[in-house]
Amino acid sequence: MPNVVVLDYGSGNVRSAVRALERVGATVELTADPNAVGECDGLVVPGVGAFDAVMKGLRAVDAPRLIDRRLAGGRPVLGICVGLQVLFDSGHEHGRVTPGLGEWHGDVVRLDAPVVPHMGWSEVRPPENSILFDGVRNERFYFVHSYGVLTDPAEGMVGPTNPPRATWATHGVDFVAAVENGPLAATQFHPEKSGDAGAQLLANWIGTL
Repeated sequence: MPNVVVLDYGSGNVRSAVRALERVGATVELTADPNAVGECDGLVVPGVGAFDAVMKGLRAVDAPRLIDRRLAGGRPVLGICVGLQVLFDSGHEHGRVTPGLGEWHGDVVRLDAPVVPHMGWSEVRPPENSILFDGVRNERFYFVHSYGVLTDPAEGMVGPTNPPRATWATHGVDFVAAVENGPLAATQFHPEKSGDAGAQLLANWIGTL
């Protein structure tokens, strides 16, 4: 049974994520202990609220270094909601620009849509051969967000590295709904609140550990 750590840095209500991961077959610990974060089979980085607040919480538990170290060793990491957004270069909220973790190129900006926040169930468009969306390619997932990434994280990448593969959704504009990039994956939606489809996506991720 894979051992998963949900990173505990003060982000909102993460108990639903813990329970959802347990239901699909993981042993789950909610902690920021560096040893547990480094040694677990899979690390989940949740995120609720403002980009700047999430980054402050992550820095307070040395998460940028711990995440970078895991990825350097090819150890799986899954970001959820703002946990996806902070993996990009920067967040633009309320007139402030906050540096992110910079694992992927792109900026988090306010959605240009008639109604914001984007709250509810939306279809997504995964790439071919997606692992996360195996068996749930045509399902809807639950979103709650006002900001997103509008550019392809693979844009501008050069060299032999495998580019990140984006899944897209639309709310006023096209935005990144998920990214798969070797050991690093993330979803803008909440799989733990997305019913059977979300459970299958989490099970697919657990299956890679």
